Amino acid sequence: MPNVRETALTGSAGILVEPEGATTGVLVLSGSSGRVETDRCRLLASHGVAAASIRYFGGPGQPGEARLMPLETFDDILAELHSRYQRLVVLGTSWGAQAALLLGTLHPEIDAVVGISPTYVSWAGLSDERPQRSSWMLRGEQVPFVPFDDEAGDEAVKEAGGELPSFCEAYLSALEKYADRVPAATIPVERIAGEVVLVAGGDDALWPSVLFAEAVRRRRTAHDLETIVVTHPDAGHRVVLPGEPVLQRSRRLDWGGSEEADRELGLLAWPEIAAVL
Repeated sequence: MPNVRETALTGSAGILVEPEGATTGVLVLSGSSGRVETDRCRLLASHGVAAASIRYFGGPGQPGEARLMPLETFDDILAELHSRYQRLVVLGTSWGAQAALLLGTLHPEIDAVVGISPTYVSWAGLSDERPQRSSWMLRGEQVPFVPFDDEAGDEAVKEAGGELPSFCEAYLSALEKYADRVPAATIPVERIAGEVVLVAGGDDALWPSVLFAEAVRRRRTAHDLETIVVTHPDAGHRVVLPGEPVLQRSRRLDWGGSEEADRELGLLAWPEIAAVL
């Protein structure tokens, strides 16, 4: 393992893990918790890749919920990584995959985007506030989004009967109910200049990430752009990469899958992820 230096990022809650001799810098984005992905950064660093992660919800001066986050929030750390390393990659999971794909459309200097449990549209912010607003802002304007279907979400909780609810059907219902909003909210992934790797579990109970990943691939294929999609029929929403620690399951949401299948998908995906790193 190379010599590694860990640095707390100034100006935001975050970490930069730099192995000696690294030529690639990766921005690692968590899901809707917005947390700092320390373990994943350390894993990537053990493979010779510099990795940074910042708290992008609930940090200093940031919204406490997944809503109305300026995409410019990521500009400084992207610029820092781009200035230090020959290759620039963004790796995001779930809500962070949404951000990663959006950033890929805005920053031609990004050489690759890796989306784990991705979506092909921008969604409303995760908040009880109504009327609904976007998760993201760009140059002071809300990024077009698909609202949630509140009735379908309530029904998902009711049908769970006290167990952890699955929101797959609620997300599909929202896409149907607000079909007029989908075209504007669809992430223009054909604008991503770099490579795209998507990882999705067929038993994802949070949202139908395989369907979403295939929608991204179809759009890029229509523009003669290659997209790698790696799936496993029994894996869930939270994919575990080789060497990552056991993850605590959500107490609020059904992620689907199992630790065994989630790790198997991570193992399948790792060669494709490593190739773009």
